[in-house]
Amino acid sequence: VQLQASGGGLVQAGDSLRLSCSASGRIFSSHFMGWFRQVPGKEREFVASIPSTRSSRSDTYYADSVKGRFTVSKDNAKKTVDLQMNSLKPEDTAVYYCAVGRSTRSDYDYWGQGTLVTVSS
Repeated sequence: VQLQASGGGLVQAGDSLRLSCSASGRIFSSHFMGWFRQVPGKEREFVASIPSTRSSRSDTYYADSVKGRFTVSKDNAKKTVDLQMNSLKPEDTAVYYCAVGRSTRSDYDYWGQGTLVTVSS
């Protein structure tokens, strides 16, 4: 499985940013595609997930810290998963990773390279 994330950058608090992840390889309908983030010195944390681009399901899952501000979506034909981030806060600053895994919030086996999001106050 290969994952390529893009769309990170430097924004101000309150701004929006959209991350995109393209996926290829042996991805199954039972997989989930997730977004995680990590701040240096802290553990990587779950952000959002959605059933894989091989699945017709579109149920979504979010961390409490981003619920109502972030939206995860996918395009099965393009094999991409996006993370729309609105009302960004300085505490959203992190390296964001897309991943493929076996459940909604954990057990992720394949990871992209990460894209840096910096939110200034």
